[in-house]
Amino acid sequence: MKISSLQEYSKEQVINFFIQQWGTTEMVISSGVYDCSKLDGYVFLNDQRKIIGLITYIIRGEECEIVSLDSIEENHGIGTKLVQEVEKTALAKKCKQVTLITTNDNLRALKFYQKRGYFLTKVYPNAVQIARKYKPEIPFVGDGGIPIRDEIELQKVLV
Repeated sequence: MKISSLQEYSKEQVINFFIQQWGTTEMVISSGVYDCSKLDGYVFLNDQRKIIGLITYIIRGEECEIVSLDSIEENHGIGTKLVQEVEKTALAKKCKQVTLITTNDNLRALKFYQKRGYFLTKVYPNAVQIARKYKPEIPFVGDGGIPIRDEIELQKVLV
């Protein structure tokens, strides 16, 4: 198993991964509309060089924002290793914080990031309603039958 820069890996396989996970490479969140296949990031490859984890991010000044994180094999440390890789990169680029946005239904993400030192910093009420204007295929109901409405920003201050 190996972590590689997204730019060092096959663009076609990265695009296919996003389509399998999200139906598209496009991510619409309060901070912007992103084509995740064009962002910086890292892939976690299994021994057959298949993507089993992928993270993307963008750096703006002293802030690094994680735009997407996916792990096909959960509870194996893949997401943690990918987040740590982005945090190392952010520190090397003199970022003071890492932020991310998730939706109110994504309890797994909220748990995952808080266990890794991230704090809830903002709530964007009804933000997903606005995102659906750009991306109407966003479902109305998510994990556990929870209506998908709000976005929640989390942040970790880097030392």
